[in-house]
Parts: sequence; C-alpha cells; structure tokens
Amino acid sequence: MKNQLKPILLVVCVLVCASLAAQDIPATNSNQIQSLFQPRPGDCGGYGAITNKFTYIDGHYANLVGFYGGFYANHSLLIGISAAALTNDIKVPFEHRAEPLENLSYMYGQVGMMTEYVVASNKAVHVAFNLFTGGGFTMQYERDDWHNDNEFDWDGDRDEDWFFVVEPGVQVEVNLLKWMRFSPGVSYRSVVNSNALGLSDSKLSDISYNVTLKFGKF
Repeated sequence: MKNQLKPILLVVCVLVCASLAAQDIPATNSNQIQSLFQPRPGDCGGYGAITNKFTYIDGHYANLVGFYGGFYANHSLLIGISAAALTNDIKVPFEHRAEPLENLSYMYGQVGMMTEYVVASNKAVHVAFNLFTGGGFTMQYERDDWHNDNEFDWDGDRDEDWFFVVEPGVQVEVNLLKWMRFSPGVSYRSVVNSNALGLSDSKLSDISYNVTLKFGKF
C-alpha cells in the first residue's frame, strides 16, 4: 500500500504546485496584475512555525518535533528552511545493533528547504500546500535513563547514515489571530538511498499527521 501511495502523492503534489505557481495572483483592479515574484510594497512578510508530526518508523510510533519558517510573498508563497527530529525512544532490534552488547536506540532527523503555497490566505479557514526537500539522517545511540539532576545523557553515536527526503503535504489553516494560525494537516515522507542497519527506504517512509502553529506577518 505504501509503495502505491508514494508515487501518487508525489505526482499530485508536483502537479498542484506547478499549476498554482503558473497562475497570477488576482489583480486588485482591472489595470493591475500582481504576480508572485513582483509583490507590491507591503505585500511581503514572513513567519515561523512549530510543528509536531505523528508518524511511524520501522512500524513503530514516532513523534517528530520540528520548525520551519522563511520569507512570505503576496500572502501566498513561503520560501524558507525546515528541521525536525525524533523525540521518543525507538529501540534497535538485536540483529541490527551496531554493537550487539549495548542497548541502542534509533535517532532520526531531517533538515532542508520548505516551500508553502497558501490559498485564500485572508479567509478565516483556508488550505495550504507545502513541500519539504532536503537531507535526512539516522544513527544508533545509547539512550540512558533520566538522572537525579534531570540531565539527559546521549552517549555516543553509531551507524550514522545520510539520505534524501522529500515530503509533500497539505494543511487546513485557521486564522486564530492576525499574527497566529493553527494548521492541522497530513504529509507523506519519502526517503531515498538509506543504507542504515535495519532501516530501508520503505521502513523510513510513511504518512505523517501533524499539528502546526504559525506566528508572524501574514
């Protein structure tokens, strides 16, 4: 099912983004056309977002916390950067441990470029399409327990591996305040060229359900 969903979602996302980018923003009057790359003064801004993704890695629940933000043009197009990382504990199966005698966990992270196209941004409820492209990494590490001093120890890393990630998504966006928006959505993380022990491309690729808060000048 995943292998069938992946190409469909990617093709749909590319077609939607290409279609939207090819269209001009509606004119403010009959003699003036406002396009994405020729914004009028006052039509540029920017925003940052914090997001939590609920997904799976190797069949195990994975919680990814991330952020993204950047330059926002014509109340419609964001171009910026994004990063996210795994926060919960996913144990490495014995047969895939880089060091069999140690109790190791998986780490996952990704960082790269984020583009987002917002439709009818001034409406109280509207839709936003986004696309993450960049690098991802995994490694195995020893995740110790919390100590009495409330410090969390990260003791070394093993089997570090880097690969390419593309993640198209869609959100329903709600304008809570002029400067804050709430955006639940769904995306599909597609990983290419993973060589990590026990983590093939298909085990790292999956649907993510996410909740996002955005702050800035929209």
